[in-house]
Amino acid sequence: QVQLVESGGDLVQAGGSLRLSCAASGSIFSIGVMGWYRQAPGKERELVATISNAANTLYANSVKGRFTISRDNAKNTVYLQMNSLKPEDTAVYYCNAAISTAWGKWNTYWGQGTQVTVSS
Repeated sequence: QVQLVESGGDLVQAGGSLRLSCAASGSIFSIGVMGWYRQAPGKERELVATISNAANTLYANSVKGRFTISRDNAKNTVYLQMNSLKPEDTAVYYCNAAISTAWGKWNTYWGQGTQVTVSS
């Protein structure tokens, strides 16, 4: 069984910073792309950023230059450093990862979500 556990969500004022963490645990053989998604009330879940196991990154246009995704492969953990936060960044942030539990057996896993609220 594999679990993704997020932490770091909080209430912060506009212009502030937060760092989200997501640790994968369980019967892990290998981890591929890891990423962060978010879902605001009344909206669909959207991509925020992804990072490959070779550290290639991809960002949504709305967060480029403000957010930085990184990962620690030794700890099976992905991070999202969020700077210059705006009220429109308010959402539940979900961690996502492609994880292999055996050779050639891959699945996509989601964390439970962590709330980020940015006040104006």
